[in-house]
Amino acid sequence: MSEIFRAQVDIDLRVNGEQVAARVIAGQHVIDFLREELGLTGAHASCEHGVCGACTIRVNGQAVRGCLMLAAQLDGAEVWTVEGLSDNNTIRDLQDAFVARNALQCGFCTPGMLVSAEELLAQGGIPERGKIREHMSGNYCRCTGYEAIVDAIETVARQRAGKANS
Repeated sequence: MSEIFRAQVDIDLRVNGEQVAARVIAGQHVIDFLREELGLTGAHASCEHGVCGACTIRVNGQAVRGCLMLAAQLDGAEVWTVEGLSDNNTIRDLQDAFVARNALQCGFCTPGMLVSAEELLAQGGIPERGKIREHMSGNYCRCTGYEAIVDAIETVARQRAGKANS
């Protein structure tokens, strides 16, 4: 491994609302930092190419792939994982809708799906089903198909807009 990737970098960031100071290896990916150093194992390392979405987290308000970003890039960042979004009830309605609509089976992709779905719903309004599909297209699920996932997200969008029965 190149010496530059063995160099260590000090970072200060907020993770799930808590201040974190850490020394990371310059070439360490965010997903590995979160899982191995902080014990936040909700997001999964899978394809390691940014294609499947299993490692999706939120950095400075945007959903990002934790396998494509280096931990050293997090200096000064605000990071939210599925654990934090769950603990502060940001995604409670999405979690409930995924269960009610049977939008999860093995659950491997679910954390990334929830973070991506929350990013879409945070824009407000009731997105059309095509827009939901497009937004979620970077998150792969090998178990459920996608109809139930789209149903769950649309249900929450309607509930948040006060149009649950529309």
